[in-house]
Amino acid sequence: MELKEIVARIGIIRTRANLSARALSLMIGKNASYIHLLESEKTTFEPSLSVLLDIIEACGTTPAEFFSEDINQYKIDKQTLDFLKTLSPYQKEAIMNLYKK
Repeated sequence: MELKEIVARIGIIRTRANLSARALSLMIGKNASYIHLLESEKTTFEPSLSVLLDIIEACGTTPAEFFSEDINQYKIDKQTLDFLKTLSPYQKEAIMNLYKK
């Protein structure tokens, strides 16, 4: 995942969490303008892994969701997979047979 996508996802999860850039910056113990500067298209600095994990946690999400292939589909994909795990092998095979048709 490239820096641009990481920064875009920070904006997505921050917005979902209803947090201003300033509020998030302060929540993670950074300067009040840290997130604003990070989200700026002109920035060239990268958050450290520990800061990124702090941001993810402060926004009420998980690393799995943040780094998922499609962050907008993560919850429904996870629900679907969790449901499929509860099925018997016979039920899973039946679903796959329907899918193949």
